[in-house]
Amino acid sequence: MVKHVVSFKFKGTVEERKNIALKFADALIALPDQIDELIGMEVGINENPAESWDLVLIATAASFEDVATYSAHPAHMDAVKIIAPYKEDRACVDYTV
Repeated sequence: MVKHVVSFKFKGTVEERKNIALKFADALIALPDQIDELIGMEVGINENPAESWDLVLIATAASFEDVATYSAHPAHMDAVKIIAPYKEDRACVDYTV
């Protein structure tokens, strides 16, 4: 099993960043129902004002190939479009459990 962990930092005011994080989170949470290769999806929106990263997702898949399939899936690409104008930075770690 593979965990795909991604953190995002968005541009804008605190309110704008929170709003885009909420929209993106809703789209991400819906993905396991749309993409067979996803076992699960957990999304967290940062609540600590001392930190600058806005959102983290933890996707679970059976293999690295399934992570690649999820990443290229049209439903995932639609979710990514939500944050495209706001994404300042992204960090990713994939690991086997």
